[in-house]
Amino acid sequence: MYPLIFALSYISLIISCSKESNDDLKVDFTLEENGQVRVTADASQAVLYRFSFESNAVFENSTGIIDYTYSNKGTYTLGIWAFFDTEYNSYSYRTVTLEITNASGNASASVDPNNIDTSEETTVYSDYTLVWNDEFNYEGTPSDKKWHHQYIPIIGGSWANGEKQHYTARTDNSFVNDGTLKIVAKRETYTFEGSRKSFTSARLNSKFELEYGRIDVRAKLPSAEGTWPAIWTLGTNVGERGNYHGTTAGNVGWPACGEIDIMEQDGTDKEKLYGTFHWADASNGQNASYGLTKTRAVLGIGTPSADFHLYSLVWTPATLKIFVDNVLLVQLTNSSSVPFDNPHYLLLNIAMGGTLGGSIPSSFSQDTMEVDYVRFYQ
Repeated sequence: MYPLIFALSYISLIISCSKESNDDLKVDFTLEENGQVRVTADASQAVLYRFSFESNAVFENSTGIIDYTYSNKGTYTLGIWAFFDTEYNSYSYRTVTLEITNASGNASASVDPNNIDTSEETTVYSDYTLVWNDEFNYEGTPSDKKWHHQYIPIIGGSWANGEKQHYTARTDNSFVNDGTLKIVAKRETYTFEGSRKSFTSARLNSKFELEYGRIDVRAKLPSAEGTWPAIWTLGTNVGERGNYHGTTAGNVGWPACGEIDIMEQDGTDKEKLYGTFHWADASNGQNASYGLTKTRAVLGIGTPSADFHLYSLVWTPATLKIFVDNVLLVQLTNSSSVPFDNPHYLLLNIAMGGTLGGSIPSSFSQDTMEVDYVRFYQ
């Protein structure tokens, strides 16, 4: 005997169809005991259904009916797909926000108090718990407990994208004072491993990784031409030379690890902000990407290099969304063909020149990206 249909107070349905979609996907739920949910999906002429319940819990079947048991109380975002061909080219897609109140475990995310900086009040989100942060309310080098300086060049003495700098672990290029982290790009001759460059900067890796959740970074960007600041993530399994996590989670390389560019700034037009996703195409392993560029006028914000702004990623098994001051910049549907389903770590850096930095004026001396705080939520 099936139980009663889930009460409306427990489910809110959010419809988000793909650009190649059939809009007749219907989804129903029933709540059973001890956190178990029965999901019934139905779409005319669908040949396969996919269900994404939470991290590492993605299932497919041809019936459209599945049972899943949540271990912990809490609010979850489910992704449901109906595919209309075996090549996964035509599909309909929905997300569902589901509150589980009768599971055996508690609702709170697992939080290590050593990861929480309590030096100031933090933003509270009803659906998330703060799990790691740095408020930068100290003096000196960035906290060794939270940050790793990545300074070993990844490609034959250089970095990707034709960038012109070396990164260093010196306080000349990164330090904390007056409540903010400063990342400083400078014109100076610097040699590392026999490779000589005319600029230095810093590239920080978070020692914490996140799979699904929210990342907030409040920052003020450099104003000088030729600077390419970035707030971004890489899959922990990248195996990139010199990164904090090494090959402990794998060595799949880029772009198979996935990359999420929460913020990149144009080197020649400081009015522009970029939000971009990179991944490996499931069919051939080649680089695939999707992103949008918007000016501050379109976003309705102040000058990024004159004021602090909030750059955010909200990442669920169903979607990835990038925001500036809580205004949507770009979003991407998450799926097995766009596999953002592995832990990522955060990177903060300023590159010089290169693909997005462009030409560096001869008058350039130095410039700074200031970061007020970094907060991870789950």
